[in-house]
Amino acid sequence: MRRTKAEAAETRCAVLTAAEQLFFEKGVANSTLDEIAAAAGVTRGAVYWHFASKSDLFLQLYNAAQLPRVDMSDAAGSGCEDTDPISAVETIALDWFGMLASDVQRQRLLTILLRTNFEHEFEPVLQEMDALSAEHTKNMERIFAKAEDKGQLSPLWTPAACSRAVHWQMKGICWEWLLFGRKFDLVTLGGDSVRKLFATFRR
Repeated sequence: MRRTKAEAAETRCAVLTAAEQLFFEKGVANSTLDEIAAAAGVTRGAVYWHFASKSDLFLQLYNAAQLPRVDMSDAAGSGCEDTDPISAVETIALDWFGMLASDVQRQRLLTILLRTNFEHEFEPVLQEMDALSAEHTKNMERIFAKAEDKGQLSPLWTPAACSRAVHWQMKGICWEWLLFGRKFDLVTLGGDSVRKLFATFRR
């Protein structure tokens, strides 16, 4: 009997959920497709119907997540980018901390990424992450260039240096928080560090 689209979507969702849980508990390399199928309550064939391989499953799980990045489309939609570009980026960066601190699933997905060795079969995931990171860093650089054109950017900084600094700081704070037991208040202390960095950007 042919499966309906709803049933197929339900199966796919069950496989992704099971994979996320196993990847978090055992690691990606130590989780097999048979284990994922059993945890999802489906056959191995059903897993292969939706995903070509474990690396493909991992990549789809990655693409389904909102990962640590500063989405400049939000800034463009708010209109703040035109009047105060630096504050537009700062607001989105601070909002990310609040989002991560309250979203347990996102915390699990990021922890999985942090623990994964992206060699061999998982290299496509790393390439996808690198491409996304480069895209958003470039978008940040474009917005900081607007601040420079408006005379708002400190002469100590260039747009490229600002975008790299934001990327590295955000990534470092989030990784520190996730890997070492969430030992500090991400929103309060992480946000304070970001505000101090952005204060140096302003003329």
